[in-house]
Amino acid sequence: MSWFSWLFTLSSCSAPSVLLVGLVGRQLGLRVGLQVVHTVTCSQWGAPSDKRLFKDGDVIIGGLFSLRYSPPAIDHDFTQQPHYKPCSGLQNLPLQYIYAMVFALEEINHSTALLPGVKLGYHIHDSCALPPWAIHAALSLVGGDSSSCGQPIPLIIGGSSSITAKILSRILGPLSVPLMSYTASCPCLSDRRQFPNFFRTMASDIYQARAVAQLAIRFNWTWIGAVIANNDYGHMAVKEEIQDTVVCLAFVETLQRENIVSDARRAALTIKASTAKVILIFTWYTDVRQLFLQLDKLNVTDRQFLASEAWSTSSDLFQNLVSSKVASGALGVAIRSSAIPGFENFLRNLDPSHRPNDEFLREFWEKEFGCSPGIASLPFHANRLLQKASLPLCNGTESLENVQNLFTDTSQLRVTYNVYLAVYAAVHALHSLLSCHDSDIYACNVMFNNIKQLHSILNFTTPQGEPFYFQGADIPAKYDLVNWQKTPEGTLKLVLIGRVDGFDFHLNESAIQWSTGSNQVPVSVCSERCPPGTRVANRKGEPVCCFDCITCADGEISNTTGSLHCERCPPEFWSNADRTACIARQLDFLSFNETLGITLTAVAVSGVTVTTAVFVVFLHHQNLLILCFLCSLVFIGRPAVWSCRFQQAAFGISFVLCISCLQVKTIVVLAAFRSARPGAEALMKWFGPAQQRGSVCLFTCVQVIICIIWLSVSPPVPKPDLDAPGLKVTLKCTMASVVGFSLVLGYIGLLACTSLLLAFLARKLPDNFNEAKLITFSMLIFCAVWVAFVPAYVSSPGKYAIAVEIFAILASSYGLLFCIFAPKCFIILLRPEKNTKKHMMAR
Repeated sequence: MSWFSWLFTLSSCSAPSVLLVGLVGRQLGLRVGLQVVHTVTCSQWGAPSDKRLFKDGDVIIGGLFSLRYSPPAIDHDFTQQPHYKPCSGLQNLPLQYIYAMVFALEEINHSTALLPGVKLGYHIHDSCALPPWAIHAALSLVGGDSSSCGQPIPLIIGGSSSITAKILSRILGPLSVPLMSYTASCPCLSDRRQFPNFFRTMASDIYQARAVAQLAIRFNWTWIGAVIANNDYGHMAVKEEIQDTVVCLAFVETLQRENIVSDARRAALTIKASTAKVILIFTWYTDVRQLFLQLDKLNVTDRQFLASEAWSTSSDLFQNLVSSKVASGALGVAIRSSAIPGFENFLRNLDPSHRPNDEFLREFWEKEFGCSPGIASLPFHANRLLQKASLPLCNGTESLENVQNLFTDTSQLRVTYNVYLAVYAAVHALHSLLSCHDSDIYACNVMFNNIKQLHSILNFTTPQGEPFYFQGADIPAKYDLVNWQKTPEGTLKLVLIGRVDGFDFHLNESAIQWSTGSNQVPVSVCSERCPPGTRVANRKGEPVCCFDCITCADGEISNTTGSLHCERCPPEFWSNADRTACIARQLDFLSFNETLGITLTAVAVSGVTVTTAVFVVFLHHQNLLILCFLCSLVFIGRPAVWSCRFQQAAFGISFVLCISCLQVKTIVVLAAFRSARPGAEALMKWFGPAQQRGSVCLFTCVQVIICIIWLSVSPPVPKPDLDAPGLKVTLKCTMASVVGFSLVLGYIGLLACTSLLLAFLARKLPDNFNEAKLITFSMLIFCAVWVAFVPAYVSSPGKYAIAVEIFAILASSYGLLFCIFAPKCFIILLRPEKNTKKHMMAR
């Protein structure tokens, strides 16, 4: 017989009958259709736990709870028949869950608002925290066993773990039996296509993972470590922690229960070595206990822990001395707690003498008081037969009134309240689906099997006044936010600091006690947030939370902390020194007050002075070079509309006037020496004084016309140079038309090249008559200066471009002055004997 065939045969322990079992199972790779398995009597197989709690009624609700914690040894070879040992080790808290179900059903039976006239019963089994026993108990319930007189169970409250809930849901689905879980939290169970008959009063783990992520974001913890269970529960938490958030994981350590000591040691060493100060732990409390032991050995006591609901409220942990050293200040998400009026009084009044068939209470009584309770309705000799051999008979004065343990503690009802809600959800579904005024209870049960309608009609208000409804298979997420705070005695206490209600996040930050013992929020970042004036630059190959802070470039700012990029200032503004604000740019120009302006002015004035001295010697040259020097002064000072127009016109016209005079003079010299040849006497009549002045005027008028057209159509205007970088912006005369300026320079260059060519042709004149040579040298200097001017002018920034133009004017003017007039002044003043026509004409 196969393992599952044996299991389903075992589940039919009632009267000899044929049990139809539908199994759609994927957990262990088996697919069994609806079939007849076996016919067997209860005497053939032993049950996993012979204790159960039963009360008869018109409608019976099934219950499955993991009451005992010691798992039996089983053979994991699923092809062989397993061998089980009896369960042992009754737990107080799951026992409280059982009586929460009992209390809710009795409360409803005494109510006229729900199912009036219908008596609700219950049939509760211990699943011993093992899926096989849970399957056995579930099939026993839906098949109808001897204690329920063959009456099937229309709904089961159970599935304490997600694994068990998945298996039970797939088994009970084909039988149209809803399963209402109070602790199964796997997100996979929200899939209505796979689990159409599954419902729960516990929110999906996705929501608690998101709540933990919100805590990390709230306190700017962008660099955290994670220690998780090596299963879907843990890996889902990591996925939700980093999905659509700014949180980065410094490390992820997994814990396997089979290797918990070595895994916990490895995780503790990683935590100690990591720079992350906040550690997320998403695993079971037993694993956390071992992890804390390892951290204590390494003396790691300065970490801030984020707890999942699996261990955030575990009394075994926060009442432990090791935890008080390692995990003080831990923040956690916990199943929401709520009061159940009358429940504490109900628990404390429980007495096995009033509940003779309550085997769970009898076992608890024996464990708590160390005696075997008697049954009031039985004679003494009968009670002696029931009495355990090792325990004395109770004297009847035992009471739970003053007992303080997890069973009687109702200060924070979490899973207990989920069980309470599950009962009310099931009964409201019965109330809504069934018209149980009809005396045919069987018809009511048939209607209740319509699972597809169940989630749509479950919408009611709890006895505590809270709205309750399903969204698919889930309820809206509601959690408590708790904090482990150290007491003056050195122990830890659990303090409520906030709540999560759906998407609403309420947190009292002032009530938090951090791991440091102060109110200062711990810092856990890979890189500090970039200050204003800088931007984030991600490090290659590292998480996005690890970055460098780069100062914004000139003209760019960032005025917030953690800026991802810098913003460009508008053209009229520039960044301040800290790169945090855009400030108005300062106008700058070549002024008479600065060193460069004073220097250029001095050079220009010096040129004027020298030219004036030459005027004394050569009166007929006075008007030319003085204009060249003076025009440079127009370029210095704050640009204005008139100065922008005048400076270019003065520059262009004065230089054309000067060069045209030199050109005409060169022509005259050539003509004079040509006329000395036979037959060329008439040549000089074309180069008389009138013709010379006319030629100069003609050449100059061409430049005047160019300037007039240029300055009329598209004149230069004063305008700040906003394209240039820097806080100071140069106010300069902007060339609206490059063509006009090019024509002015081009015409000057044409005259200069022509003069240079003519002077070169006159190189064979008598040596003493060196006028042509002087003009040649002056034109060479002039052309060299203005050829170098163009690239220097274009590449010079701001006001220095103006200085380059002034320098070119002064350099070319000084070149003309010294090359042409200096030798003549030398002869006139120091060698007067050479200042004769005979000397000049001699070879």
